[in-house]
Amino acid sequence: MKITTLFSVVMLSLLLPAQAAVMLIYHHVASDTPRVSSVTADELRGHLQYFKDHNFQVIGLDVLIRQLQQGEAIADNALVISFDDSYENNFSTAHPILQEFGYPYTIFISPGSIDKRDGPLLSWAQVKQMSDDGVLVANHAMWHEHMAKPDAGESAQQWRERMKQSILQAEDAIERHTGQRHQWLAYPYGEYSRELEQLVSELGFIGIGQQSGAIGNHTVLTRIPRFPAAGQYANLKDLAQKLKTLAFHITDDHKVDPVISTANPPTLTLSMQVADFHPAQLQCFAGSEVIKPQWLNDSTFSVTATKPVPRGRSRYNCTAPSVSKKGYYYWYSQPWLNQP
Repeated sequence: MKITTLFSVVMLSLLLPAQAAVMLIYHHVASDTPRVSSVTADELRGHLQYFKDHNFQVIGLDVLIRQLQQGEAIADNALVISFDDSYENNFSTAHPILQEFGYPYTIFISPGSIDKRDGPLLSWAQVKQMSDDGVLVANHAMWHEHMAKPDAGESAQQWRERMKQSILQAEDAIERHTGQRHQWLAYPYGEYSRELEQLVSELGFIGIGQQSGAIGNHTVLTRIPRFPAAGQYANLKDLAQKLKTLAFHITDDHKVDPVISTANPPTLTLSMQVADFHPAQLQCFAGSEVIKPQWLNDSTFSVTATKPVPRGRSRYNCTAPSVSKKGYYYWYSQPWLNQP
């Protein structure tokens, strides 16, 4: 091969955007539930029709997880649908619509909450019917509890044992009622910590968050991102842009911990491959505030908000337009939990 031809091939490979998938998270499908976590039946149908009309490849989460674990290629138009929190309207309203389109999807359930009938939740008979219909049923912790850090007065070891039991008891209950055992944990409220990630990994589980972002072959499998598709994010114009996102190739996250224990505002430092975007076009946001990243070298930047992040959950979002794939953006979201 001529040197010039080899150089062209190498340069082309560097400019090819990372293959990426997008996973969406829904909760309620109803018109009489809190808007912030809801889509109406018509909105859900509109989303699914959009996926069909624009040739998105809607795949099961099992397919995506296998591709990630085995390093297989991911189609740029791959899309995964998921539901959290065990709501009954997932069965009565969402399930028939998804069946019409023939789309696979996953529900993340909390078995203890179902046992207690803690709200308008699915029954085990409904869960079993959905499972029999091909729905993937997975773990959302036993009681939908806050999992990221110990409760007041609880030692780190006590917390760790309690989280272990919650995860394993929920997985056992799901297997007992449906025969399914995937070992995927969707963190309740999207809250996690480095310690929880370590436990999830030790147990052989995949961890799934609620922070935004695309999914690529270098995505960390204890914090897979998902885009919200309900409430203000149900608008198709907004959702369509999120479907055209790519995953940054992060090479080092510098041990960032979502749980804020000292410095607030926190600093996010990331090292990444910089090939398909211009560093000068990287933008980061803390809520509505635009925060300018500081490049420490050719591949590492840090970013810090000018104000402390509020109590509860918040995020830094960083995006950059792709050079080679017009209209697509690289997207990374760092969740923060400020809960003294």
